[in-house]
Amino acid sequence: MTTALITGATAGIGAAFARRLAADGHNLVLVARDTKRLQEQATELHDRHGIEAEVLTADLSTEAGISAVEKRLGNRKNPVDLLVNNAGFANKGGFLQVSMADELMMLKVHCEAVLRLTAAAAEPMRERGRGGVVNVASVAAFVPRGTYGASKAWVVQFTQGAARDLAGSGVRLMALCPGFVRTEFHQRAGMGTDSIPGWMWLDADKLVEAALSDLARGKTVSIPDPRYKALMGLVKLAPRGVLGGLTSKTGRKYGPQ
Repeated sequence: MTTALITGATAGIGAAFARRLAADGHNLVLVARDTKRLQEQATELHDRHGIEAEVLTADLSTEAGISAVEKRLGNRKNPVDLLVNNAGFANKGGFLQVSMADELMMLKVHCEAVLRLTAAAAEPMRERGRGGVVNVASVAAFVPRGTYGASKAWVVQFTQGAARDLAGSGVRLMALCPGFVRTEFHQRAGMGTDSIPGWMWLDADKLVEAALSDLARGKTVSIPDPRYKALMGLVKLAPRGVLGGLTSKTGRKYGPQ
């Protein structure tokens, strides 16, 4: 039986990955900041699917949190076969409206933690000749969207580059780029979502199903919905000046995850 480690596991996309992977018979290592929610989630998934669900409380905006997850990923006796780097957040406000401390915290979670945890997972996976890493980015990676979009663009570029470097090793890496997903993400950031058209919302469980299918097919970037694939195709054709104006206004209200 294989084991998957999921960061940001207690809500949204992370919780959807946990449900799907548990239903498929994978043991889990659930990582988040809230111990009580982690324990409740682990008990529920164990009772429902008969899998083992390990709890690891860690705040990936801290050195101690990243180090704790690195240590678990490096455990050769109880290896992790799939890493889902899902932990993330958004800051409400445009550039210079958000404190530098919060901007740097975002970069630590979205970039430093993703880099270090991917490396910690990929090394033992390469030794075994198998494994996978899903780094959750966003369609915001493809448009000018301040620090959030820039950090997600880094996730996409890093994942594609690492995937090329590890080609033929048996380790698959993929950047997952969802659009708006019905989760706690926007509420936690204090962002209003009333102006987002209904057609732009995605279901987390369907998104995860498409993402795992893309990973199995060897894709290095997954935009798991035809609507967003079409939208990103239009984005490539639009002048960046126009995109910058639109996204700087909407970005203060909400941001896709």
